[in-house]
Amino acid sequence: MAYEMGEIQLSQQIFYYLLKNHELREQDEQRLYRAYTEEEPVQNLVKSQAEEAESTVERYGDVIYLIPKEENVFLGFSKAELKKRLCKSTGTDKDFYLSQFVILTLMVEFYDGQGSSSKSREYIRVGELQNCISDRLKEGVENTTEEEEEQKGIAFRNMLEAYEALRSDDKGTRQRTTKEGFLHTIFNFLEEQGLIDYVIEDEMIKTTKKLDNLMDWNLLNQNNYQRIRKVLGE
Repeated sequence: MAYEMGEIQLSQQIFYYLLKNHELREQDEQRLYRAYTEEEPVQNLVKSQAEEAESTVERYGDVIYLIPKEENVFLGFSKAELKKRLCKSTGTDKDFYLSQFVILTLMVEFYDGQGSSSKSREYIRVGELQNCISDRLKEGVENTTEEEEEQKGIAFRNMLEAYEALRSDDKGTRQRTTKEGFLHTIFNFLEEQGLIDYVIEDEMIKTTKKLDNLMDWNLLNQNNYQRIRKVLGE
């Protein structure tokens, strides 16, 4: 299929905008948004550029997102980069997988995968989430053997050990070597990615429209939802 020069230029403008901003909202850039949604050749060109960049372009509601694929460490994060961002300086793989478990638990507490929207609550207190993490880790250890952990690919015992090794922060310093500081670092990271609103003074977490859209339209289809529940032993 032959494309006109104007279509090619528009697709390049849209893709470059997505590279810089990760998302394209109609209210922010109406011309580019309409070109993508109303002109099929332009949309095809943008998706083709994204594919070459190991990414996908998806429209959820009135927002178009550039989503890096799992192996994309240029537009996304490598394991080493995430460990550095989320864990203490001497963090091990146990600490890294614990950080991912925290994020997974946070999503499960907000989204139940049922109804027209998977979102089941508007906010969660940090203390409540902290108790949920501890309870789920202990339940995982109680309900699985080490052999079953290897089969599932999730080491509850190692993560519980890493979590219990973190001190409790009575002084509010939020150091990464404490439970409170560990969670604080994760919440700040998620807020930087535009996925949550972290209200520090109220010790409260709310999800953003971006995360709601990604969960409803992409991450939390029924197959992925069942996988998550199986991992958490529900």
